[in-house]
Amino acid sequence: MTRSAHRTRRMLQVAGVSAAALLTLSACSSTATRSDQGSSSASKLSGTITVFAAASLEESFEVLGKTFEKQHPGTKVTFNFGGSDSLAAGITGGAPADVFAAASTKTMAIVTDKGDAAGTPATFVRNRLEIATLPGNPDRISSLKDLTRPGLKVVLCDRTVPCGAAAEKALAAGGLKLTPVSYEQDVKSALTKVELEEADAAVVYRTDVRAAGDKVEGVEFPESAEAVNDYPIARLKNAPDPETAKAFIALVRSAEGQKVLSGAGFLKP
Repeated sequence: MTRSAHRTRRMLQVAGVSAAALLTLSACSSTATRSDQGSSSASKLSGTITVFAAASLEESFEVLGKTFEKQHPGTKVTFNFGGSDSLAAGITGGAPADVFAAASTKTMAIVTDKGDAAGTPATFVRNRLEIATLPGNPDRISSLKDLTRPGLKVVLCDRTVPCGAAAEKALAAGGLKLTPVSYEQDVKSALTKVELEEADAAVVYRTDVRAAGDKVEGVEFPESAEAVNDYPIARLKNAPDPETAKAFIALVRSAEGQKVLSGAGFLKP
């Protein structure tokens, strides 16, 4: 090989190496750009979203709201907790909200039937009933049948509320009839009656018994297996910030969200 040919071959090898290096740098730059764009997209979440949620979700959702705000600086999650039927009525009546989390598929249907939900609601947890008694269970309540004893002051959720409908179903499963001293508009109100010693017992969700700590004592009963409630969640059609609403729902359904909910006593869907 001549000296000229050798020089030409050497120049081509150098050019090839340089081209490969440029291609590698270009690929890295492209990947970095895509990564930056993804990060930028995530950071674009901002503003305030309003979540209408069943009263039994209060403690768990407050935790998840703070988690969401920490993960997405510049966002704020506000909540309206209450009986699912009242919340659904508010949404169909035009109350501004971004997300609805109901304590039953029946109350979610009030919203979907009116076309106010965006997409199909997803069940994210389930919940089971429990009897809440005064601390120490002074009336020695050990079954659902015990609640029918004369002179015992028992509180139930209203039949139109998911916890009330579930209680009615559990009583029917046990072939029992019960006349409460009052019907309450949501599960927290029913529980408060016991906490304030205005009632001897209430049929509520086990998650609410757990959240109340030593203010009440819980009694499980087998008929509750016949009245387990599915909890669906959906983004609302007129959500002012649909992307932020979607992201909050994603957190609720994520492993992180499910860990918080399971810790509160909710069952997996």
